[in-house]
Amino acid sequence: MTGKLLTFEEAKRAVEISFKPQLPDTEVTVLLEAYNRVLGIDVVAPQDMPGSNTATVQGYALNAKDTATASEDNPVALKVCGTIAVGETSQVSLLGGEAIEVSVGAVLPQGADTVIAAQDGEREDDTLQVYGEVFSGENMHQAGSDIQKGAVVLRRGQVLGSAEIGVLAALGFMEVTVLRMPMVAVFSVGAEIGELGKPLPAGKVFDAAAYSVYTAIMECGAKPVCLGVVAEDKLAITQMLKTATAVADMVVVCSSVDITEIADTVDKPGIVVNGVAIKPGRQTAVSFIGEKPVFILPSNPSAALLVFQLFARSLVQRLGGRPVAGLKTVMAYAGSKMFSAKGSRSYGLVELKFDENCRLIADPLQTTGAVSALVNAEGFVEIPENEQHIEADQEVAVRLFRGSAGKS
Repeated sequence: MTGKLLTFEEAKRAVEISFKPQLPDTEVTVLLEAYNRVLGIDVVAPQDMPGSNTATVQGYALNAKDTATASEDNPVALKVCGTIAVGETSQVSLLGGEAIEVSVGAVLPQGADTVIAAQDGEREDDTLQVYGEVFSGENMHQAGSDIQKGAVVLRRGQVLGSAEIGVLAALGFMEVTVLRMPMVAVFSVGAEIGELGKPLPAGKVFDAAAYSVYTAIMECGAKPVCLGVVAEDKLAITQMLKTATAVADMVVVCSSVDITEIADTVDKPGIVVNGVAIKPGRQTAVSFIGEKPVFILPSNPSAALLVFQLFARSLVQRLGGRPVAGLKTVMAYAGSKMFSAKGSRSYGLVELKFDENCRLIADPLQTTGAVSALVNAEGFVEIPENEQHIEADQEVAVRLFRGSAGKS
């Protein structure tokens, strides 16, 4: 199939028109395996937090009304009738004129509605002298003051990070209902591509592109399935596309040859993008086999990873029911002049470092080394179609492949 190249925006719209994600089913997983999963239901607190009134200072629990007449000249004497340590409970119910010694975090006894700090009273044997009025609710956490029973603590669709897992543990959940992770099949096509674990004949290269994309899929919260390398054979490629769409929700192919005609004939609607006016990635194509998207990316590892981030990343996230999160962006200064490709939106891989003035510098990478670019490229800079170049020292936005920017 041939035709006019689509612009970046046209290609994105063409994909969007055919993309009809369904909300994934839910499943139950143990809490310790729930990190980075998407919550499948609202989480409702099964109990108050804290579950009881607790002391926030070391001191004495008492009833505030017993101190109503206390002053420096006329202190109130209360009888200390016991001690409650943190983690303990007491069956004691305070009567009028009584107090009980408590540790920080200790559960207050029945009849106590406030806590006086130890240094604010004076104790001798089992008598506590209070020299000023204490008000109800002082120096204590009331039951349910943090989280009330029945309150919605986490919402369906939230991504579970370390903080959310901690909240669930605090509420006593050992299991949690999450959305099923989408499956994304990955395979490569090309006579020059060799499979890892097998001898590498002269003239072949290992399948770096598929492995980079495989990991990027995991970063998006999906479950990649590696289907290996397929020969440049129409029947073999057709069969693999059928297999891949049968077992996965999306397919990514890293190919050094044009397989668009094959992908277009497997099932309708077929090819919706056949070439995009971007560099690198001009040969990028997208097909839909039924409702399942098939992304055909370059076999160059750095180009495949970049195009995946531009076109497929958000779709993978949406298939998993998670919020769409773009790559982290930082501002930097161009280390040298960056040129665009005429009539195309260009993406230049850059290496980041700090100069002597602590400015973040984006140095363009020479991308002739396809594998070394994966190591050295920390992100990329976009040059729009209507701009011919970016001047040295011009401020640019760098989208990061990794989570941090700059080398020491």
